[in-house]
Amino acid sequence: MHRQGDVLVVPIAPADLPPGLIDAPRDRRHRMVLALGEATGHAHVLTGERVALLSPPEEPDRLYLLVEGYGRLVHEEHGPISLTPGAYRVVRQREYFPGAIRFVAD
Repeated sequence: MHRQGDVLVVPIAPADLPPGLIDAPRDRRHRMVLALGEATGHAHVLTGERVALLSPPEEPDRLYLLVEGYGRLVHEEHGPISLTPGAYRVVRQREYFPGAIRFVAD
Protein backbone atom coordinates (compact mmCIF):
# COMPACT_ATOMS: atom_id res chain seq x y z
CA MET A 1 0.00 0.00 0.00
CA HIS A 2 1.37 3.43 -0.94
CA ARG A 3 0.27 6.91 0.08
CA GLN A 4 1.30 10.05 -1.76
CA GLY A 5 -0.42 13.06 -0.21
CA ASP A 6 -4.17 12.67 -0.60
CA VAL A 7 -3.86 9.61 -2.89
CA LEU A 8 -3.71 6.03 -1.62
CA VAL A 9 -2.74 3.17 -3.97
CA VAL A 10 -3.86 -0.24 -2.71
CA PRO A 11 -2.60 -3.48 -4.30
CA ILE A 12 -5.34 -5.88 -5.36
CA ALA A 13 -5.36 -9.21 -7.12
CA PRO A 14 -5.57 -8.76 -10.92
CA ALA A 15 -8.63 -11.05 -10.81
CA ASP A 16 -10.33 -8.42 -8.62
CA LEU A 17 -10.19 -5.76 -11.36
CA PRO A 18 -13.79 -5.02 -12.38
CA PRO A 19 -14.74 -6.33 -15.82
CA GLY A 20 -15.09 -3.91 -18.70
CA LEU A 21 -12.49 -1.35 -17.63
CA ILE A 22 -11.37 1.16 -20.24
CA ASP A 23 -8.46 3.59 -20.43
CA ALA A 24 -9.25 6.50 -18.10
CA PRO A 25 -9.32 9.96 -19.66
CA ARG A 26 -5.98 11.73 -19.85
CA ASP A 27 -5.37 15.38 -19.17
CA ARG A 28 -4.56 18.01 -21.80
CA ARG A 29 -0.87 17.10 -21.63
CA HIS A 30 -1.79 13.44 -22.26
CA ARG A 31 -0.69 12.43 -18.75
CA MET A 32 -2.28 9.67 -16.68
CA VAL A 33 -3.50 11.80 -13.75
CA LEU A 34 -4.80 10.11 -10.60
CA ALA A 35 -5.67 13.40 -8.90
CA LEU A 36 -5.25 17.03 -9.87
CA GLY A 37 -4.73 19.76 -7.27
CA GLU A 38 -7.44 22.35 -7.73
CA ALA A 39 -5.56 25.02 -5.79
CA THR A 40 -2.00 24.36 -7.00
CA GLY A 41 -2.46 22.65 -10.37
CA HIS A 42 -0.04 19.95 -9.21
CA ALA A 43 -0.93 16.40 -10.12
CA HIS A 44 -0.39 12.81 -9.01
CA VAL A 45 0.72 11.22 -12.29
CA LEU A 46 1.40 7.61 -13.28
CA THR A 47 4.47 7.12 -15.47
CA GLY A 48 6.44 4.09 -16.60
CA GLU A 49 6.49 1.33 -19.16
CA ARG A 50 3.51 -0.94 -19.81
CA VAL A 51 1.27 0.85 -17.32
CA ALA A 52 -2.41 1.68 -17.65
CA LEU A 53 -4.80 3.95 -15.78
CA LEU A 54 -8.23 2.35 -16.05
CA SER A 55 -11.79 3.15 -15.02
CA PRO A 56 -15.28 1.77 -15.52
CA PRO A 57 -16.89 3.50 -18.54
CA GLU A 58 -19.66 5.01 -16.45
CA GLU A 59 -17.43 6.04 -13.50
CA PRO A 60 -14.33 7.91 -14.75
CA ASP A 61 -13.39 8.98 -11.20
CA ARG A 62 -13.12 5.36 -9.96
CA LEU A 63 -9.56 4.50 -10.93
CA TYR A 64 -7.43 1.38 -11.14
CA LEU A 65 -3.80 0.88 -12.16
CA LEU A 66 -2.42 -2.05 -14.10
CA VAL A 67 1.37 -2.21 -14.02
CA GLU A 68 2.88 -4.89 -16.24
CA GLY A 69 6.35 -3.36 -16.46
CA TYR A 70 7.75 -0.54 -14.35
CA GLY A 71 5.41 1.98 -12.74
CA ARG A 72 6.10 5.20 -10.95
CA LEU A 73 3.81 7.65 -9.19
CA VAL A 74 5.15 11.22 -9.31
CA HIS A 75 4.02 14.58 -7.92
CA GLU A 76 5.63 18.01 -7.83
CA GLU A 77 5.64 18.20 -4.00
CA HIS A 78 6.16 14.55 -3.01
CA GLY A 79 8.87 11.99 -3.58
CA PRO A 80 8.31 9.46 -6.39
CA ILE A 81 6.89 6.04 -5.52
CA SER A 82 7.93 2.94 -7.47
CA LEU A 83 5.15 0.51 -8.26
CA THR A 84 5.92 -3.14 -8.82
CA PRO A 85 3.98 -5.11 -11.44
CA GLY A 86 0.42 -5.80 -10.39
CA ALA A 87 -3.02 -4.29 -10.10
CA TYR A 88 -3.97 -1.43 -7.80
CA ARG A 89 -7.07 0.41 -6.69
CA VAL A 90 -6.79 4.20 -6.32
CA VAL A 91 -8.41 5.79 -3.27
CA ARG A 92 -8.63 9.55 -2.95
CA GLN A 93 -8.85 11.03 0.52
CA ARG A 94 -12.18 12.62 1.30
CA GLU A 95 -13.18 15.15 3.91
CA TYR A 96 -16.40 16.20 5.52
CA PHE A 97 -17.51 19.68 4.58
CA PRO A 98 -20.78 20.90 6.10
CA GLY A 99 -23.48 19.41 3.93
CA ALA A 100 -21.22 17.23 1.79
CA ILE A 101 -18.37 14.73 1.65
CA ARG A 102 -15.85 15.77 -0.96
CA PHE A 103 -12.39 14.93 -2.25
CA VAL A 104 -9.57 16.73 -0.44
CA ALA A 105 -8.37 19.66 -2.56
CA ASP A 106 -4.71 20.64 -2.33
